[in-house]
Amino acid sequence: MSPRLGVVVVNYRSHDLLPANLGGIDLSALPGSRVVVVDNLSTEAERADVQRVGAAHGWDVVLAPGNLGFGSGVNLGAQHALAAGCDVLLIINPDATIGSADLVGLVREVAADPGLVLAPRIERPDGRVWFRGAELDLLAGRTRATEAPAPGAMPWLTGACLVVHRDTWLAAAGMDDDYFMYWEDVDLSRRLLDVGARLEVRHDVVAVHSVGGSQESVGEAGRTKSRMYYYYNCRNRLLFAARHLPRRQALRWTLSSPAYAKSVVLRGGRRQLLASRAPLTGAVAGTLAGAREVLRAGATREATP
Repeated sequence: MSPRLGVVVVNYRSHDLLPANLGGIDLSALPGSRVVVVDNLSTEAERADVQRVGAAHGWDVVLAPGNLGFGSGVNLGAQHALAAGCDVLLIINPDATIGSADLVGLVREVAADPGLVLAPRIERPDGRVWFRGAELDLLAGRTRATEAPAPGAMPWLTGACLVVHRDTWLAAAGMDDDYFMYWEDVDLSRRLLDVGARLEVRHDVVAVHSVGGSQESVGEAGRTKSRMYYYYNCRNRLLFAARHLPRRQALRWTLSSPAYAKSVVLRGGRRQLLASRAPLTGAVAGTLAGAREVLRAGATREATP
């Protein structure tokens, strides 16, 4: 029997991207599959547009009660797809697409081997590599792109395009709702590994990611990353440490947070700092919020008999 695929897409102000990217994926080779679009509430006009696009393509549109964030939106869509009987999930960004034949190959491979979690090589529209594999240095608390994770480093797969079997997804309990955005795929990868899953990148399969503008805003210095980008990148790094690392190691990550926050701020370039203090205030606020998570987790562990 052919596996039934559930395609899960989280929309936030991006309905115009869906027809070109999602609409081009042919699922006819996987009968019984369905597309689930979760709309994280932004405006009523956007919500109406998502429903219109969904109806035109025969997609299931799930209306979130608010802006739940990426991980919670994925969980909501996955719950809908699994309840409909889907065997395999494709999690994909609204600004990404993958060839139908390539997708069918990934889905059939995961269906035959439920412990396997796959991601394709992901490129930008101009052919530059956006994702080819990644690792988390558990000592330094830094992520980096690599096709071959170093000994002792944790491999992780991006949530921009990910294929996972329902049994493995349920065993890992899906994404952690507390991340809102950024690092939720690193956290998911850790929990997938914890339940015995194998994470692999298929370099012979290519998805295309247009890298949308959700991380950016327009100001006097041009396009800059949003304050949320800095806040959640700094906060969620330490949230991961609080959730998964021994207390002493989590504290080491906390002590290295100023250097990490500086590196995150500089991702947006120095010019943006001339126009706005948002990158600095976002990074500082996120670091402090993350440090509180580390201290709270440490106190909880000490209080547990």
